[in-house]
Amino acid sequence: MIMAIPSISIAQQPLTYDRVNFSVSVKEEVENDTVTAILYAQREGSEASALADKVNKDITWAVGLAKEVPALKVQTKDYHTIPVYSKQTLTGWRVRQSISLETQDTTALSELLGQLQQRVAIQSISYSISPERRQTVEKQLISEALSRFKERAEMVTGQLNRPDFRIVNLDINTGGESPVRPMARASMMMAAEASPGPPTLETGTDILSVTVHGTIELQVR
Repeated sequence: MIMAIPSISIAQQPLTYDRVNFSVSVKEEVENDTVTAILYAQREGSEASALADKVNKDITWAVGLAKEVPALKVQTKDYHTIPVYSKQTLTGWRVRQSISLETQDTTALSELLGQLQQRVAIQSISYSISPERRQTVEKQLISEALSRFKERAEMVTGQLNRPDFRIVNLDINTGGESPVRPMARASMMMAAEASPGPPTLETGTDILSVTVHGTIELQVR
């Protein structure tokens, strides 16, 4: 069987010519305003139920203490009961649960962490930009990036001696990473041990960026 392939008129195809692709980027250094601390309670031994009871009490105590601090978001996280083996023989159990504490009050969090380390340990502390501040800064950066894109388009149009241009497509990309600064893992503190001093929290800064990539088509005289 011979299949007929319909012909496509050249007139039906859009004409594309004198297109220029380019990108512009803007960035700003922004102070991190949010701190998140991950803490955990962990116990090991031969009786899983007894270990779970101790971990539950430690976490309940930590959550209760954390909830007394204003403007502090408290969230319980992963709970694990893991068998411990030695030479393929079950020798005991490891029970662990984590909690997350998030706030913009670094002083209050630092003081709280000093108290919590009586019974729970710090797994990590990370710093980030709050969604509200990120949205405000990115809005400003997008406006600036679009202005620079327009300026670049006008410069290209003028340099090539064209009367005008039109934007064919435009992509706006936002970026910026908040590095995690993990603290050294500490072994589980027993109640009888002296509580360590509160950690020093320095939030530092992050870089937010906006990149505008687009294509313009130059008008022919």
